[in-house]
Amino acid sequence: MRSINIFIVALVLIALTGCGYSTSALLPSDMDSIRVDNFENKIDPAKEVSDRRMSYYYRPGLEIQITRGVIDAFIYDRHLNIESRDNAALLMKGQLVDVSQSPLSYNSNGDIEEYRLEIRVNVELYNNRTGELMWEEKGFMGQSSYDVVGRNRESEAEAQASAVSDLSKRLVERTVENW
Repeated sequence: MRSINIFIVALVLIALTGCGYSTSALLPSDMDSIRVDNFENKIDPAKEVSDRRMSYYYRPGLEIQITRGVIDAFIYDRHLNIESRDNAALLMKGQLVDVSQSPLSYNSNGDIEEYRLEIRVNVELYNNRTGELMWEEKGFMGQSSYDVVGRNRESEAEAQASAVSDLSKRLVERTVENW
């Protein structure tokens, strides 16, 4: 009987502790604010196509949409305050380096029904007080898949906004979360 009681108590304690996953701030407590510099567009619109890449996706102003998306994602997350360059504890710099669109599915006639849109950036996070590079990511990606036919179809602009949102959320997670 005593072993059954011990087993039940142990089972209750295990159940109360949960699955073991938790998120915590990756950054020290004094790192409470960030400045997101404007992303630079490093995509060459005159780049030639090749046998490895049939087309290039260039949208003027996409870097502005990315900058705004990253700032909005930090505001929504609430772990870091957005500050001016002089007052921020952290400084994020980024470059838009590639946007690609590739077909995902075709119908029976061989027409494309679904695309994947991928946005890649190079990002650096600095301690703005010391100038120390805290981390750097090359080819960091956000993506979106979208239908071009049917009742769930989306425009390319909607897919681009979704990919920017995905990229922005991933950048915030990379900055503030430690699993």
